[in-house]
Amino acid sequence: MIDLHTHTILSDGTVLPSELVRRAEISGYEAIALTDHVDSGNMEPVLKQVIKVAQDLNRQEKIKVLPGVEITHMPPSLIPDMAKEARKLGAKMVVVHGESPVEPVAPGTNLAALQSDIDILAHPGMIKEKEMRRAKERGIYLELTARRGHCLTNGHLVVLARKYQVGLVINTDAHRPRELFSEDLIKKVGLGAGLTEEELKQVLQNSVELVKKRF
Repeated sequence: MIDLHTHTILSDGTVLPSELVRRAEISGYEAIALTDHVDSGNMEPVLKQVIKVAQDLNRQEKIKVLPGVEITHMPPSLIPDMAKEARKLGAKMVVVHGESPVEPVAPGTNLAALQSDIDILAHPGMIKEKEMRRAKERGIYLELTARRGHCLTNGHLVVLARKYQVGLVINTDAHRPRELFSEDLIKKVGLGAGLTEEELKQVLQNSVELVKKRF
């Protein structure tokens, strides 16, 4: 199992990065990305801490730990420069908090993110077809999410991703250990959103390939 969108006490999660990684490893994870919420004020200190933890754990544990960020609720015009800065600071996984149906994310966030150097647009809500074309052009993955509320538009995303052949990944957006994946949960998220069994296999493989690219 691979999860490329999680949170710790470095933002609004409930446990230390090291504890979340340990619980993920015990649950059978092969890789995890630590992607706490950041804006222009906290990105540098958060990344400094998570990079240090990831380096320490990657020397000791079998599970692969990727340090990253989730750029969250920033004005769309600032997202491209923030993504560049995250890469410069050492982020291996750059996620942007998309236009979820249950939060007041600024309109235009999805498009700005898809014009930036990011890996994943998280829970993109009622994403538009022109945005799907941009995701396809840039090779950016879109997220099917297990998180309550954000997941309401998973089915819409699957329909458009199939139409435009855009890559998907499945993540938990976990904020506490009990929200981590099980094999059953991954299947429920994917198949429940309308993926076929074969499509689900490809989506899971997308996460494997992204880890290989960024680890």
